[in-house]
Amino acid sequence: MDALKKISETSMKENAPQVEIGDTVKVHVRIKEGDKSRIQVFEGTVIAKKHGGISETFTVRRVAHGCGIERVFPLHSPAVDKVELVRHGKVRRAKLYYLRDRVGKAAKVKELI
Repeated sequence: MDALKKISETSMKENAPQVEIGDTVKVHVRIKEGDKSRIQVFEGTVIAKKHGGISETFTVRRVAHGCGIERVFPLHSPAVDKVELVRHGKVRRAKLYYLRDRVGKAAKVKELI
């Protein structure tokens, strides 16, 4: 157990992004296609955070062409290049799964001023 803690501490990112529930973020993901790699940007609202430590993940939701898309990103993954904060959201819940059932303006999160 002690060896596992040491391995997890060394592989954790020092400047891990501070994402909160309800924030709108741009996640820059490194995608490998064959022998080439490129950066793809996924922008959406953070609807959930799970676990903690090395295995911490966050779920980002966006609506593209009328279809809802959700992706789960490991916070300390080397595939996640960087996370840009677009705006803070004002929410009162830890999980925003109720946004899945909403469409249009009802699916938006108010901005925290």
